[in-house]
Amino acid sequence: MRERVSTDGQSSWGGPSARRGRLGHLTRFACALAAWGALLHAAPAVAAATLPSGFTETQVAGGLSSPTAMAFAPDGRLFVCQQGGQLRVIKNGVLLPTPFVTLSVSASGERGLLGVAFDPNFASNQFVYVYYTATTPAIHNRVSRFTAAGDVALGGSETILLELDNLSAATNHNGGAMHFGEDGKLYIAVGENANGANSQTLSNLLGKMLRINSDGTIPADNPFFTQAVGKNRAIWALGLRNPYTFAFQPVTRRMFINDVGQNTFEEVNEGLVGANYGWPDTEGPTTNPNFRTPFYYYGHGGGLFGGCAITGGTFYNPSTQQFPVEYGGDYFFADYCGGWINYLTDPSNTNAVANFASGISFPVDLQVGPEGALYYLARGASAGAGVVFRVEYTANQAPAITQHPSNQTASAGQTATFSVAASGTGPLSYQWQRDGVDINGANSSAYTTPPVSAADNGARFRCLVSNAFGSATSNEAVLTVVSNRPPVATITQPAAGALYSGGDTINYAGTGTDPEDGTRPASAFTWEVVFHHDTHTHPFIPPTSGATGGSFTIPRTGETSANVFYRIHLTVADSGGLTHTTFRDVRPRTVTITLAASPSGPQLTLDGQPVATPHSFVGVVGMTRTIAAPSQSVGNFSYTFRSWSDGGAQTHTITTPSVNTTYTASFRKKKQQ
Repeated sequence: MRERVSTDGQSSWGGPSARRGRLGHLTRFACALAAWGALLHAAPAVAAATLPSGFTETQVAGGLSSPTAMAFAPDGRLFVCQQGGQLRVIKNGVLLPTPFVTLSVSASGERGLLGVAFDPNFASNQFVYVYYTATTPAIHNRVSRFTAAGDVALGGSETILLELDNLSAATNHNGGAMHFGEDGKLYIAVGENANGANSQTLSNLLGKMLRINSDGTIPADNPFFTQAVGKNRAIWALGLRNPYTFAFQPVTRRMFINDVGQNTFEEVNEGLVGANYGWPDTEGPTTNPNFRTPFYYYGHGGGLFGGCAITGGTFYNPSTQQFPVEYGGDYFFADYCGGWINYLTDPSNTNAVANFASGISFPVDLQVGPEGALYYLARGASAGAGVVFRVEYTANQAPAITQHPSNQTASAGQTATFSVAASGTGPLSYQWQRDGVDINGANSSAYTTPPVSAADNGARFRCLVSNAFGSATSNEAVLTVVSNRPPVATITQPAAGALYSGGDTINYAGTGTDPEDGTRPASAFTWEVVFHHDTHTHPFIPPTSGATGGSFTIPRTGETSANVFYRIHLTVADSGGLTHTTFRDVRPRTVTITLAASPSGPQLTLDGQPVATPHSFVGVVGMTRTIAAPSQSVGNFSYTFRSWSDGGAQTHTITTPSVNTTYTASFRKKKQQ
């Protein structure tokens, strides 16, 4: 039996649990992109996730750049979307060096290459579908179809199927997941582009679940076909905020939509034709008969059952079940900030949930492989750190090396760390060897050398892993010792403690010096800007090389929280490949805004969400917000809008001022008969 947690968050036990404690769980979702310090160019080891007893994981591919989504082709190849526009292929366990296709995309914020799907008749037509942020004639998301020619797309085969609405300056909430249903139609999840009003209208495709034919035409049995016009007839369900992933259960056709919440709840919604999930009027559970309440939801926060962004989901119904029988039909889902994978233990009857994995570095997608293993895609905490892992059930098995130690390069006087990962029944024992000889005390999955010298150059390291059922020896990794010392990166602009307002242009610049090379040229510089929101992060400017400085403009729309800042990273490389990274934070100017009503009693709305008055909140100066004073009835009285204190219309947009301000809506109050 497995531990279960009911929807009110209280634990209940169905029997003994064999779960282990977490490894490296993100304490209160601490921001992952901290200072990297002086790093050598060898890739760091990827920490193993904590899994239930009897399960192990194997790294399938690493070194992925800002991965966003993945999907299995019917022939078993795994395709992985990279945000920058490259669709990568993993074939027979190997990441192929040549992308299937490289698209020209806008990759700012949460834009980019965001989804991939395969035609149900792929074996005969070789059609591959992608969802990406196109740059012309205006920035918008697009669904296109390509024809595969082996492991690459046939040149000139792109067929544009659907052009979504032009995007605002806000770069978040794009959705992007795509799957074919059992009905042969292509379903497409679309975010509301950080504008809640988009979710409740049939006049655009934002904040919706769409349904189209495989050739891009729109099925006449779509629920709003006669109410909407043009491409908006593709709308199948509405009221979504940012449905980053969704999944179909094989055979049953059941759909679960994972909708990323704002302040309070993450949602698993049952996908139903014509449904309205209530955003921005509701978040989480609702009793409003006009809206569909979530099948399951969880709150924001820490621990194994709280998070900030639901980013992956899949039903465990493979044709060959590799997991124990009790997992059959369960729904697995992941949280980006929590770094965990949980599962609904019986989604046909109950929404009880249990933890499956923790300690994952920013998971973004889940899929079940054709052999019955669970695959997860993790974005990683730094550029190029994206990985795909395969999780299998391996109870009562001898060890097998799942990740061999890699060659390391270290400067004289520094240390080097070698690591190994293995599957097999625990407990596992480790013994590191240097040049075939046991190293005293080197008995963990990682080994760090003492400070090295030229005499250590060429030393070979390997690890013997054993348990009660046998042993396995890793490949050898070679240590290279260089006299070269790493460079020093320095950010000179913006100044430490710099503040921003919405609409500001932030200039950045830096220097790079190296003990051996002297001043480093622009080609040695790589910049990255990461947007931090509460306890998690969003990409803003992807890693970009070739300049000693640059600039970016702070959007006036998008994330409305004041608990935000931008982190500018600079990495400088020397001629020998050693690097050093530093960062500089730019934080917002904030003020307190109060929304009041006169006389008291009526509700107002802020960015489309109802708020009781008076309502005070902290906002970022220069950001635009929408406030409204709907006429309404409260108790025995009716309230009819008269005016706002700033002279604005009943519904109007404000630019957050630089001083604390109160906006008061005046109403005419009348007792109802």
